[in-house]
Amino acid sequence: MALLTFLYACVVFLSAFLLFLVQPMVARQLLPVLGGSAAVWTTCLVFFQTALLLGYLYADFAAARLRPRTQALTHVTLLAAALVTLGLHIRASQWGVVWHPMLTIFGLLSLIVGLPYFALSATTPLLQSWYTGSFRTAWSYRMFSLSNAGALLALLVYPTLIEPHVTLRTQTRGFSTGFFVFAVLCGGIAWSVRQTLPERKTIEAENASQPISSQQRALWLLLPGCASLLLCAFTSHLSQNVAAIPLLWILPLSAYLLSFIIAFHSPQAYPRWIMVRLAACTLGILGYLAHDVHQALPVQLSVPLYCGCLFVLCFFFHGEVYRLRPVAGSATGFYLQLSLGSALGSLFVGVIAPNIFRANYEMAMGLVLAAVLALVVMWNFGIVARLFWSALALALVWVGVVQARAWQQDALVQLRSFYGTLRVTETHWPPLAGTTRTLYHGTIQHGVQFFGNGMRMQPASYYAPSSGVGLALRFCCEGRTKRVGVVGLGAGTIAAYGQPGDVFRFYEIDPLVERIARSLFTYLRETPAHADVVLGDARFSINRDRSDPYDVLVLDAFSGDAVPVHLLTQQAVALYRKHLAPDGILAFHISSQYLDLEPVLAREAQQAGMHAVTVHSAGDESHGIFVSDWVLLTNNEKFLARPEMTGVAHASLMRSDVSLWTDDYSSVLRILKWQPRTH
Repeated sequence: MALLTFLYACVVFLSAFLLFLVQPMVARQLLPVLGGSAAVWTTCLVFFQTALLLGYLYADFAAARLRPRTQALTHVTLLAAALVTLGLHIRASQWGVVWHPMLTIFGLLSLIVGLPYFALSATTPLLQSWYTGSFRTAWSYRMFSLSNAGALLALLVYPTLIEPHVTLRTQTRGFSTGFFVFAVLCGGIAWSVRQTLPERKTIEAENASQPISSQQRALWLLLPGCASLLLCAFTSHLSQNVAAIPLLWILPLSAYLLSFIIAFHSPQAYPRWIMVRLAACTLGILGYLAHDVHQALPVQLSVPLYCGCLFVLCFFFHGEVYRLRPVAGSATGFYLQLSLGSALGSLFVGVIAPNIFRANYEMAMGLVLAAVLALVVMWNFGIVARLFWSALALALVWVGVVQARAWQQDALVQLRSFYGTLRVTETHWPPLAGTTRTLYHGTIQHGVQFFGNGMRMQPASYYAPSSGVGLALRFCCEGRTKRVGVVGLGAGTIAAYGQPGDVFRFYEIDPLVERIARSLFTYLRETPAHADVVLGDARFSINRDRSDPYDVLVLDAFSGDAVPVHLLTQQAVALYRKHLAPDGILAFHISSQYLDLEPVLAREAQQAGMHAVTVHSAGDESHGIFVSDWVLLTNNEKFLARPEMTGVAHASLMRSDVSLWTDDYSSVLRILKWQPRTH
């Protein structure tokens, strides 16, 4: 029995390790397809939680409805079918990427990892059921904790050891090898239980001895549902405002899993008296942070703070769920309810909220739900506890109202799509400008236009004449017309540099951005140049472009406060050069609170045999000009020797610890700005 227990434990651990190893791996492969959007991971989480639910549903059905021999044959067949689908390569439709990105992600994930992920998802509850039925021991509940330990190990290993050192192609091969080993071991266990597993009538008789109330079942659903909702909301917040990278997906998910591991380890692992008070303090901290939508914390504070708060709340919810667990024989139904709640929580954040709300209200709603659920589970603690949690829930409702009013302040329009939350405000600051309209993506300003005192076509924000892109567009083609490509439309500010005969082509993945730029800003309408917009991912669109080469190609595709990584790789730069004139200029916008992209582009320039210079320009609040950083890649010696350039540009600095980024390899861990900006 000890040897079989060890085999069961190894298979459960390996299945969970592979289950969570493939998540950041396949999501990272999808990032370039979807323009590097931060919403890719949130949508992937919806798919993964739904696939997990289907796996648990299958496990519950097999354990409760099928005879032992039929269970074995069914599961061995499933494992064989999953092995056949490994290594599939599917190309996404660009029409689907632009107009139906969520369905595109669901379709790609279903085809690429659907069956293997489904088989891995069913392993823990199914093997726990087999172990309980075969050996009549309650140890099987620790298998759930063991599986979460395997998952946590995968999430810790991926950003620290695998992503920085192993290419995506090698990662895929490694996963396929691991899945083959898992399938052989799990298939062997499945084949063995057809002799040791009792008939389902015996199991049903044992389970009937413990009735389960409807309130208990409801809490099995709602407590993990709220934890999942908060996981997705926190991850979305960090991804949109820092970077859409595996590291910032993995840290919140690791906190979430760690809470499962500890809570399900043993009845003594959850100190209820302490956790109730910690949960109350955590909700207070998060409520304070949520009420000010313009507050921006440095990355070295925001990431650990949000992950720590998420862990406390998830540990509270999962500890309460574990207290309500049934006997081990009913575990598959229990896990099915947990999985259904988790899937509904992720579905709300990833699919429902973006389609019914015009701003990010999910975190505030999750905090209110957390306080209400705490009120329910603490109801028997007496009148003082009821009054406290009721007051906290009402206070968090007030925070949500304050947040909604803050988003609507001065707003002309608020729109939301898969690619983020867009808001246009109209103010009268600075006074010199008369009326000012500002485009926000989340909390980050992505374009400004002044409508008074002849400033209508004056480029402002990050695109002032003294900025890197301003210098490139002013001095690249003196005495002749210019062709300019721009990745990222924003408000269309760069079109203000257009002159009669010039051509400006913008590449934009979000149709809502084009709609806003054409209706609420006038740069595109009033520029004397010919300006058009191409919808779709920039790399795909540029690759298909057969027009004349560009004199300047501007890379300004921000997602929140971060640049999509796939636009900065060796292959991306090679593509840009194919569509760039011999003396053309690549202008990369690298202004970011959190990422130091200068050494990345210096390395890319060295590989491409180009000069790389960095231009830092100061801000001027009275004229709506922001502090900006640009890196210009070019072989145009005449341009670089101009006095306007020599006084403000310096050679971009390389770092020995930052390697060349490729489509197969990139790691932002080394370029995170752990200290706040000092300029």
